[in-house]
Amino acid sequence: MDGHGPRPGPNRGKATMHDSGVNMKPRISMITLGVRDLARAVQFYEQGLGWPRRASPPEVAFFPLQGSWLALFGRDALAADAGIDAAGSGFAGFSLAHNVASEAEADAVMARALAAGATLLKPAQKTAWGGYAGYFADPDGYLWEVAHNPQFWVGPADAPG
Repeated sequence: MDGHGPRPGPNRGKATMHDSGVNMKPRISMITLGVRDLARAVQFYEQGLGWPRRASPPEVAFFPLQGSWLALFGRDALAADAGIDAAGSGFAGFSLAHNVASEAEADAVMARALAAGATLLKPAQKTAWGGYAGYFADPDGYLWEVAHNPQFWVGPADAPG
């Protein structure tokens, strides 16, 4: 090899950030959950948790959040859209987190989620890192952590009101 041709390796033939001069901005615009029963999932997030829902086509539901969006889409349809098999099962390797301002608020959010049909995975309790947190699973099994971090606020500031 003379040093001027293509180099072997994992990026051979792939674009890199240096090719376009554009970096991916550090932002998650939308989280889309592939759900087994869209009506049940919409009821959980809209009526159960009290999240505002934006008007959308019947096959998807959008919930504007502070700084991003949550979308609910049929599990099979989402897998087809991504070009993958929908048969995945077990632990997905991630959780969603909802940070709150106090331990009492963490307990209240956990109680509301459970009343709406969530499954308690770990009651909110003191953590090894000095905070207070617990886990629930939504009706499709997605893990949600409800946490109070007294060291610093995570996420955008709460909207007034």
